[in-house]
Amino acid sequence: MREFYSTLRGYESVSATNECYGLRDAYLRADVVGRASADDALHVAIATVYRADIIVSWNFKHIVQRRRIHGFEAVNTLMDYRPPDIFSPREIIEA
Repeated sequence: MREFYSTLRGYESVSATNECYGLRDAYLRADVVGRASADDALHVAIATVYRADIIVSWNFKHIVQRRRIHGFEAVNTLMDYRPPDIFSPREIIEA
């Protein structure tokens, strides 16, 4: 898998920071996702903290869902983060 990532342009490996965990916890408190989906919330938090432009995900249950997207965006806005756009792979391919 590392070989695959090393071939990608613009790929950067990042780690979760206390700031990321704090944002994840804000998503959980706002009930954007439940505690069982804390890892999914952390993925969005990491992308947000590191200022990713977009998130592309197959996770239609916990990430790529209109209600969840609006929830992530609301929390990010309240906490002065620019929310990344969230898309399914199909939306990216068809664009």
